[in-house]
Amino acid sequence: MDMKQIKALLQEFDASTLSKLKITQDAFSIELEKNIGVVAAPMMAAPVAVAAPAIAVSAVAESAAPAAVAHTGDMIVSPMVGTFYASPSPDSAPFVKVGDRVKKGQVIAVLEAMKIMNELEAEFDCKIVSILVSDSQAVEYDMPLFAVEKL
Repeated sequence: MDMKQIKALLQEFDASTLSKLKITQDAFSIELEKNIGVVAAPMMAAPVAVAAPAIAVSAVAESAAPAAVAHTGDMIVSPMVGTFYASPSPDSAPFVKVGDRVKKGQVIAVLEAMKIMNELEAEFDCKIVSILVSDSQAVEYDMPLFAVEKL
């Protein structure tokens, strides 16, 4: 893959809704990851002597794009830009599930910002109606995370 193809790939990746992309082809390897809009630098395993064929990322990006859904009612929103985690560690149970009743002050998620884990606590007693983001998803300030029903 030459520099022109890599630049085109970076532009396609940046415009897509994908958060991670890894391509390995013969001795060439590139791994991209978005973290709050930042694209990781491509890494080459070894120099490529033969030009690789162009890779169509747009088809993958279109199929992976989540449908926008309008939510109404009470919401718990993100107080910061960061990465949403539904559980304290990858192998443990999530803090809350749909249908759970939550008390004010109860931890409902973790938001990672600049390598600092911040616990997100419920601001009021509520019932979780739906979880609007997936685990390890990048979130923005004031982005709805949970649809809730106040108790």
